[in-house]
Amino acid sequence: MDAAYVDPRSGETFPLDIPRWCGRDHAPLLITPLPGITRDQIDRTTRSLWRYRASLPFAVVDPITLGEGCTPLVMRRVGGVEVRIKCEWFMPTGSFKDRGASVMLSVLRQQGIEAVLEDSSGNGGAAVSCYAAAGGMRATIMAPSSTSPAKTVQMRAHGAAVELIPGNRQATSDAAVARSADIFYASHNWQPFFLQGTKTLAYELWEDLGFRAPDNIIIPCGAGSNVLGCEIGFAELLRAGEIGAMPRLFAAQPENCGPIGAAFLAGGDEMVDRPVLPTIAEGTAIAQPLRLREVLGALRETGGGAVLLSEAEIAAATLDLARMGIYVEPTCAQAAAAFCRLLESGAITPEQTTVLVMTGTGLKATPRIAELLGVAL
Repeated sequence: MDAAYVDPRSGETFPLDIPRWCGRDHAPLLITPLPGITRDQIDRTTRSLWRYRASLPFAVVDPITLGEGCTPLVMRRVGGVEVRIKCEWFMPTGSFKDRGASVMLSVLRQQGIEAVLEDSSGNGGAAVSCYAAAGGMRATIMAPSSTSPAKTVQMRAHGAAVELIPGNRQATSDAAVARSADIFYASHNWQPFFLQGTKTLAYELWEDLGFRAPDNIIIPCGAGSNVLGCEIGFAELLRAGEIGAMPRLFAAQPENCGPIGAAFLAGGDEMVDRPVLPTIAEGTAIAQPLRLREVLGALRETGGGAVLLSEAEIAAATLDLARMGIYVEPTCAQAAAAFCRLLESGAITPEQTTVLVMTGTGLKATPRIAELLGVAL
């Protein structure tokens, strides 16, 4: 059976050759399960995520690429234990979202889409703006009116039209959906090909580790695109016979805004009624994640879990990492804080191979980190 878009909740499928961002009644879509690739199918002449292009469900003739992927995997001691840190901020726009943007926009451009709409207050908008510019496409980015100008400057510099929407993050998403009748909605949260980009993280970790899977992966989690990307990619490798078992996936979220962690810890599949408060881990502050059930399924089916972190834990982890040479956003420092908690509980043990996914550069959070240091800008 050919690959297709699929509504994972109803099972309804749609052909891939017609660009779409949702199913009926705005149902979020995935791609039907793929067979995966073997190590012999890696394109070793290419130094970017496109070395794994054989794993994609749609053959891209001329990808929009800036060398994204192939990020370092380095060893550091966290919580007194050796752990591997995947440096995903080594990307053209400084965050992991370049993986998804490269694949998503490459497919859409090949399908004839010339202009795209995205809603984002940060890294997603920067990535879509960048790759649209690199691919000769036009981009419109909707962002909450409260968004820091520092976050919209990069989008504007790449030539994107930035529209500031009054109200909260959800109001911006609603405005983008309403506009989708006029311009193609290439949302990093909605479009399934974005997840086909983030799944290359799994393939890359597999290759980094000598063609094996780690025991555990700890991932800062907002909407869950990296959790789902790892689940999709490693499931493909399992089907291809390249690994013997799935790694356990753990989501790290702030207590102040952690709907996925709260639902996981409550043992349910629905949102838990709890207040949403400001957090320094703003990149994961998504109060209503679109694919809640699917992310929870990935955590449970791999035997992983979720950790909710205090602001103090996140702040301490940010500075601890910086003082070992790892300068990242508070958002992704959550992975290190969660690792310490999981070690203390015994859920993870020192001899296991654990990867902490660090998703964005600290340069994107200069005001936040200055506050933690108590210095003026």
